[in-house]
Amino acid sequence: MTAYTELMAFQRETEALSQIAGRLGWDQETMMPEGATPQRAEEHGAMANILHARRIDPRIGEWLEAAEAADDVAAANLRHIRRDYERTAKVPARLAAELAKTTSLAHRVWARARAEEDVASFLPMLQKVVDLRREEASAVAGDTDPYDALLDDYEPGATGASLSAMFSALRPRLVNLRAAILDRPAPTPLSGAFDEAAQLALSQKLALGFGYGLENGRIDKAVHPFSSGSGLDVRITTRTNPVDPFNCFYSTIHEVGHAAYEQGIDHAHLLTPLGRGVSMGVHESQSRIYENQLGRSRAFTGWLYGQMRDAFGDFGIADEEAFFATVNRVSDGFIRTEADEVQYNLHVLLRFDLERALIAGDLAVNDLEAAWNDRFAADFGYGVDKPSNGVLQDVHWSEGLFGYFPTYTLGNVYAGCLHVALRAAVPMLDDDLARGDTSKATGWLRENVQQFGGLRTPVDTITLATGGAPHEGPLLDYLEQKFSAIYRL
Repeated sequence: MTAYTELMAFQRETEALSQIAGRLGWDQETMMPEGATPQRAEEHGAMANILHARRIDPRIGEWLEAAEAADDVAAANLRHIRRDYERTAKVPARLAAELAKTTSLAHRVWARARAEEDVASFLPMLQKVVDLRREEASAVAGDTDPYDALLDDYEPGATGASLSAMFSALRPRLVNLRAAILDRPAPTPLSGAFDEAAQLALSQKLALGFGYGLENGRIDKAVHPFSSGSGLDVRITTRTNPVDPFNCFYSTIHEVGHAAYEQGIDHAHLLTPLGRGVSMGVHESQSRIYENQLGRSRAFTGWLYGQMRDAFGDFGIADEEAFFATVNRVSDGFIRTEADEVQYNLHVLLRFDLERALIAGDLAVNDLEAAWNDRFAADFGYGVDKPSNGVLQDVHWSEGLFGYFPTYTLGNVYAGCLHVALRAAVPMLDDDLARGDTSKATGWLRENVQQFGGLRTPVDTITLATGGAPHEGPLLDYLEQKFSAIYRL
């Protein structure tokens, strides 16, 4: 066996164990009994210890030194393994296990605090998570920005400074567009009650229509919808709200975008570093283009209107045009995951700035709620009414996912670029979407983005798919054009 062959055989087992660790997390969110939390924390810690030991096994260094890349696939595998090996070697095993155990416990503390609107009960555990992530960031970063070391976990090659520059370019046009829209009459909102079983039935129809394969997946309910797994086992969750079926439908389409990416990767890459999405920004580009540019388009909402009338009868929206406006209604709200396209990124930028300050030590954990509330009032013009609508609304910080939030907006930027290229490649796209047929759109994304998995860098993945370097212009142009038409600006 060559050094490369031996390395890849070892890596395949590591990837399989990593999938098992991920399944523990899926189970914790969907099936696990409440009382199992302490044991599950120990299980997470044990798996983290095993994976950490494998990822710093000294044989990896020897194999990397001796291995030769025969093609682009081998070169990409070696690039990923070397990056992971060098990064993991900087993190003590004790710290890796403590992080896994603490974030598992913190998740349950957060969930209880959120349900009880009790920020104070969560802050001590959040302080432990922040301290551990700061320690990890310092170990990895060396002389560079610790926040960049955390960001690199989710978007390799990105920096806090580069994203801050991009986000600064986004903010003025978003704020101006939001102000212009809110000065106009709002479309009619949904009203009434919508049966949960009917929501879930239509939700599954949407998942299948957007190409999700249930032979290698499943749909469950969770407080915070997510996608989990890769390759031959990719699972999603959704949620229901009796007065807001859009929450269910668009959460499902969003998570299907993530899942379709994982299911669409070339199976030759199964259980290798290339067999999963290359970054969270690219991942988010798939979920957002599925949800927004496709799922909230004038053409697709026309089809969805008929489906909703079949499922729920007359629900008070007069016609397809009015329904399109209702789906894309811009209104005040606290929740990021329920935000319209215009305001969504303002929610993300708030979190990005706060978490950078937390990791830098410029913001104390005990001051986080006040900082959140002040920033929210400044950006949105009204105050947070309760913690579950404010600092406790997201699961991410309880799980130690610092550096994750900015990839949501980066994904929107990538989606804007991909949408322009998709429209050029599929000029009759609206005719298909008006029939509820997404196959040409999702097929183009599978061919140009999804199948490659981790073969290319994140920026190269988008650049090669679109023919140009990613930038914020296409997203802003799309938003201004779409919402100017809806609101007659």
